[in-house]
Amino acid sequence: MKCIAVILSCCVFFTACNTFDVYEQTKAFPNHEWKSNEGLTFTFKITDTVSRYNVYLVLRHEDPYHYRNIWIDIQEKDPDTTYTIRREFTLADGTHWLGSGIDDIFEHRLLFNSDPRPFKKGNYTFTLHHVMREDPLQFMMNAGVRVEKIKP
Repeated sequence: MKCIAVILSCCVFFTACNTFDVYEQTKAFPNHEWKSNEGLTFTFKITDTVSRYNVYLVLRHEDPYHYRNIWIDIQEKDPDTTYTIRREFTLADGTHWLGSGIDDIFEHRLLFNSDPRPFKKGNYTFTLHHVMREDPLQFMMNAGVRVEKIKP
């Protein structure tokens, strides 16, 4: 009986998901300070060129973080090109943090791309730099990249 319950639970879990992770990595900041000249680099390999992918910025910060947003320069190097975009990510709505929180630590998963997109086969490297006026940026615990494959 217990075996049947485990099998049914697994079936429900696997049929309920519409994405699965390809890559996720974050890097911690010593003393919870992100220096503007401290770029974070993340590299992963894509082999499936048919599927579409979402790419997220992952941030963790402490409650006293001073701003409702963060500006990030995102450099993407794909198999053929390298380019950089500057994006603003909203972290709070004026009354509370928009990410999930435990105690005084908040995590945000923020989409880079507005629509899922296919990738070319090969290695991808994302480099993140904050471009905020405060330097070093206080109360930042870690930042990273998450890539999810969208199931058809």
